[in-house]
Amino acid sequence: VLSSSLPRLVREFVAQNNTSQIKHVIQILSQEFALSQHPHSRKGGLIGLAACSIALGKDSGLYLKELIEPVLTCFNDADSRLRYYACEALYNIVKVARGSVLPHFNVLFDGLSKLAADPDPNVKSGSELLDRLLKDIVTESNQFDLVGFIPLLRERIYSNNQYARQFIISWILVLESVPDINLLDYLPEILDGLFQILGDNSKEIRKMCEVALGEFLKEIKKNPSSVKFAEMANILVIHCQAADDLIQLTAMCWMREFIQLAGRVMLPYSSGILTAVLPCLSYDDRKKNIKEVANVCNQSLMKLVIPEDDEMDEAKQSMTLLAEPASEESLSKPEAASSGEPPHCGRSELDVTALNQPLSFPCSSERIQVTLNLDGIVQVLDCHLHDTSIGMMTRIAVLKWLYHLYIKTPRKMFRHTDSLFPILLRTLSDESDEVILKDLEVLAEIASSPAGQTEGHGPSDSSDVRPGPVELHVPARASQLSSSGMKSLECSPSTPTMNSYFYKFMINLLKRFSSERKLLETRGAFIIRQLCLLLNAENIFHSMADILLREEDLKFASTMVHTLNTILLTSSELFQLRNQLKDLKTPESRNLFCCLYRSWCHNPVTTVSLCFLTQNYKHAYDLIQKFGDLEVTVDFLTEVDKLVQLIECPIFTYLRLQLLDVKNNPYLIKALYGLLMLLPQSSAFQLLSHRLQCVPNPELMQTADSTKPSASFKRTTASNIDYTELLQHFEKVQNKHLEARHQRAGRAEQLDRRVVL
Repeated sequence: VLSSSLPRLVREFVAQNNTSQIKHVIQILSQEFALSQHPHSRKGGLIGLAACSIALGKDSGLYLKELIEPVLTCFNDADSRLRYYACEALYNIVKVARGSVLPHFNVLFDGLSKLAADPDPNVKSGSELLDRLLKDIVTESNQFDLVGFIPLLRERIYSNNQYARQFIISWILVLESVPDINLLDYLPEILDGLFQILGDNSKEIRKMCEVALGEFLKEIKKNPSSVKFAEMANILVIHCQAADDLIQLTAMCWMREFIQLAGRVMLPYSSGILTAVLPCLSYDDRKKNIKEVANVCNQSLMKLVIPEDDEMDEAKQSMTLLAEPASEESLSKPEAASSGEPPHCGRSELDVTALNQPLSFPCSSERIQVTLNLDGIVQVLDCHLHDTSIGMMTRIAVLKWLYHLYIKTPRKMFRHTDSLFPILLRTLSDESDEVILKDLEVLAEIASSPAGQTEGHGPSDSSDVRPGPVELHVPARASQLSSSGMKSLECSPSTPTMNSYFYKFMINLLKRFSSERKLLETRGAFIIRQLCLLLNAENIFHSMADILLREEDLKFASTMVHTLNTILLTSSELFQLRNQLKDLKTPESRNLFCCLYRSWCHNPVTTVSLCFLTQNYKHAYDLIQKFGDLEVTVDFLTEVDKLVQLIECPIFTYLRLQLLDVKNNPYLIKALYGLLMLLPQSSAFQLLSHRLQCVPNPELMQTADSTKPSASFKRTTASNIDYTELLQHFEKVQNKHLEARHQRAGRAEQLDRRVVL
């Protein structure tokens, strides 16, 4: 009856333009049949509504609301057959109405998204037919309401059902392909959901999502000026930290393109980007692709920081057009000064509900003033340095960032130096030489940058800083230098001015060596040699000698002096400084010698070697004469042995040649014989004995000008150095060492007695 009489009746009403009767028929089919409690009645109602729509033809668009609603209600029917009939009925309604159904697209899409996950294969097949029909209509129409559809799409995209996800992705691909529909404008609304779908267990769905994201990225590259980079930055930050490799790689590729296309628009999100990128730099070959892309992101982001960022007035930050992202706030809060714990360093959290709110970030084409969020960046870098679990390449990248920031934005960076200084010093104990090298570069830049000269940026630990002016040239006490000598030091171009952090650095470095003797033994020479390359070697040795002069731990002072002396005598980096000390021609070199000598007195043998280096042979002989009053230990003899070995090295070639001039270098020969007398019968004894046997007979070496005093003798007598005072200082220091050894021996004896008792 419905299939034959109903269509004829409806066509008659259409011919008569009897709208009320048409609505009445639809109402009866809906209320009394389609929505009936009896399943057979519901089936009949669905068939009737489809027949009615066919009979209405082009006029069905006037009654679509009344036709569609009862059918969609049947989509939720418990009977799978009725759900199938509902699909069939809606298919016929949509097929007749075509473009007229677009105003009702959201309710149709909502219903279809539910059927896409239907467990019954027949229902699913029917929904797919309806889905394809609806896609054809959307594709051929230019009246699709994208604005009204986006909220529904944003809601449905977070479905966890595989079929629903597949349905969503298929629609996104269709909408992307329609020229008149600009889905790119609304990409921030759905990007997070797309990345979540990318982690689906189904390979097919993952592939579809990859294609969709790839199409979006192509469109972004074609039209970067219309892309809302700022709105999507935090979403990418989150997914760059995903556990799923595909999600992380895809997000990292997007981040790379965003940084390169948007440029400085991405700077306010730097701390979040670094939080995501830095750990990836230490990935192994299993995640090689992610590591490579992350490295490009890191390098590209670093290039966005420019010197102008150091000059920008921070008071104008609130007036900048580009707002700071919400998730940046947690990363940019400065670490509390009273807290000794490292800052929190974890994954950023994305508030999905926040994505549902309309945002108003400007697009990249707008001319905007971007302010570098330096506080947030430094906190992230500090956090990663504190994290002992991070890989070597990440630590190197962090240190490169710090160095880059100190170069580009030194004025702002020195506000963070007091908080960074302790962790930079601790990093010197790192297992990797590469990490230590980069760490030394940062510390050297801190110690030498003119920006560190500002009074407000000086070291905060007053106990570590000597009284006097903030500027530190050579840390020698005024009482040790003549006024003319000090003036010449300050004007010397060979010793560039260090800032207020230089002396603090030297103090804390020596403290670290004192507390970590293993660091001194294994890396001490390496660290000091590199610092001599990065900074001024004379300033380093002068300041360390000055600090060691007041060192209370005499045993450490002796060990440290021995280390510094070995570096001074053997390292190629100290060639210029050795030449400067060799002749003592200038007031600067003589002042340096006196400063070194006073600290070198902590170790008798190194003091003699310093005199050999500076050609103070008479004083060397006088010192060796004092050795008879010292406690000769195995360690002492070992150091004498090493000195003999050094005399045979190329560094002391000039000394060996001076043995030819016996008449003018008698104290050199006496000093060497003194060393020989100190040594037991050993290989070093034989070596030095053979050398002295080669000294020629003075009578055979006389020449016509042999009666003239030598240049070296003139230099020694004209040096204006009070060697008597230096010798007294040596005796005083050695008496302290002797007293300290007796005290240590007494404490050890008491401890042994306690153990026995």
